[in-house]
Amino acid sequence: MRNKIKSKYDLLRQQIYIIIYGANTFWGKLFDLSLLVVILLSLILITLESMPRYDSLHHHFFVVAEWVITVFFTVEYILRILCNKRPLNYIFSFWGIVDLLALLPMYLSFFIPTSKVLIVFRSLRLLRLFAILDLMPVLGQQYHLKLALKASRNKILVFVYFIIVLSIVLGTLMYLVEGPEHGYKDIPTSIYWCIVTMTTVGYGDISPHTALGQAIASFIMIMGYGIIAVPTGIVTAEYANANKQNPELEEHRICPRCTTFIYNQDANYCHNCGEKLS
Repeated sequence: MRNKIKSKYDLLRQQIYIIIYGANTFWGKLFDLSLLVVILLSLILITLESMPRYDSLHHHFFVVAEWVITVFFTVEYILRILCNKRPLNYIFSFWGIVDLLALLPMYLSFFIPTSKVLIVFRSLRLLRLFAILDLMPVLGQQYHLKLALKASRNKILVFVYFIIVLSIVLGTLMYLVEGPEHGYKDIPTSIYWCIVTMTTVGYGDISPHTALGQAIASFIMIMGYGIIAVPTGIVTAEYANANKQNPELEEHRICPRCTTFIYNQDANYCHNCGEKLS
């Protein structure tokens, strides 16, 4: 059977795909670097626009610049869909949703003015810096973290359940001890105070006045340090255990075309784009 000759459209789509997704190529790195610069400019603009003294002087410039950046992201989003063999996989992927959230706010601002603040989702796209600086092996540790979080999920859920029950009990106790006259006007407010104190945040909007209340508050503060350390210890232990049980994950292969991690050491083709692996 003769090989099917690709049309000009297919060749163009392939070239666009290599530029957008080929982080190991010169044009791919240049595209990603340009994309990061635009994202940083967008974040700087939205930050300056939130400051009244700058917004009053340069409001028109900020609006025009944001629209230019939004059009750029719109074109990029459309190109990612067109050049992808499986566009739905991209559209409903994590990056596809983030890219959509990055350009929707300006369009939605015609109907919902406050939706413009969602532009901060563009900062998530800065994670592409890993691909540009060849730090993908570092990002590969996410798989170890995923295993650790999955293994410690039940332990953390039990721990969180215990903390919720403890907060309800201690919050109710503080309501009985202090009462509305000292700011603990109801049990939900007392539970809020207990959580704020237990996490060592300490807003200071409510504080105990009686000796017994201060003693209970001191106990909660001391206990809070241990509570914060427990989830960290659980995940850390499981993370170390995942490294010991899966030593083969220390070495990763990366697809030269789409930079996807290949965890199956015997794979001959990339499971994401089908590229033949060396």
